[in-house]
Amino acid sequence: MSWNNYSENDNKYSTHFRMKRIIFIISLILSYTLSVYADSYALRQANNLYAKGDYTGSARLYEKIIAGEGIAPEIYFNLGNAYFKSNEIGHSILNYERALRLDPMNDDARFNLELAQQKVVDNIVQSPTFFLGRWLENLIKILTSNQWVFIGLALFISCLIFSFIFIFGSTYKLRKISFYLGLFLLGVSLLSVIFAGIRKEQMINHNEAVVMVGVVTAKSSPDKSGTNLFQLHEGTKVSIKSVLGSWTEIKLGNGNIGWVEQKCIEKI
Repeated sequence: MSWNNYSENDNKYSTHFRMKRIIFIISLILSYTLSVYADSYALRQANNLYAKGDYTGSARLYEKIIAGEGIAPEIYFNLGNAYFKSNEIGHSILNYERALRLDPMNDDARFNLELAQQKVVDNIVQSPTFFLGRWLENLIKILTSNQWVFIGLALFISCLIFSFIFIFGSTYKLRKISFYLGLFLLGVSLLSVIFAGIRKEQMINHNEAVVMVGVVTAKSSPDKSGTNLFQLHEGTKVSIKSVLGSWTEIKLGNGNIGWVEQKCIEKI
C-alpha cells in the first residue's frame, strides 16, 4: 500500500471521528435545551394552576418537578404555598422548612412558615436553654455551609493582606494595628470554617421531622401495645432520636419522648 493510501485512510478516520464528536456535542446541547424547556414549561404550568386556584393540581406538578429534576428552595416554597392553600398544614410546614434548610435567608418562606404554624393544634412550650447556645445555633443557621466557607475564605485573604502590612509596614503603629486585625480576622475565619462544617452536618444528618397525619399517639415502647403517653397533631415539629423497624423514637421541644409509627412523620 502506498503512502497516499495511508494518508487517505487517516483523513477518512479523522473526518469520521470529528463528525462523531460534533454529533455528540450537538446531542448534548439539544438534550440540555429540551430539558431546560421542559422544566420551565412544567414550572409555568404549575404556577398557572396555582393562579387559577387549582392548588391540588399545582402541588402535584411541583412534587413531580422535584422528583424528576431535583430540589430547589423556590420549588419547595411554591409547594408549601400550594399545600397551605389546600389546608394541608403538615405538608405546607414540611416544605417551608425544606425551603429554609436550603435557603436560610428566604424571608417569605419564614413568614409563611410562621403563618402555617399558627394553625397547628399543639402548643409545645420549648424547654429553656442557655441563651448563648440558642444564639449560637441561630447564628449558624443564618447562612448555608457554602456561604460560611466563602466568608471564611474572604476573611483569611484579608488576614494575609494585614500580615503583609505587618511585615512591610512603615511605622510601628501601623504594624501593631495590622497585627491585631490580622489575628482577629484569622480567628473569625477559623470560626466560619467550623460553622460551615456544623451547617453541612446539619444538612446531611438532620434529625427533624413533621407530623403528617391528623393525630398520632406517642407510645412508651415501639409497638402498638405500649402505654399511651401523649398525642400530637398534624404540623408539629419533632426531633428524631432513633429508629427501630417501622417505629421512630421522637423528642419534643419540651423534652417529652415517645415512639410513633414512622409513616406518621416525614423527615425535613
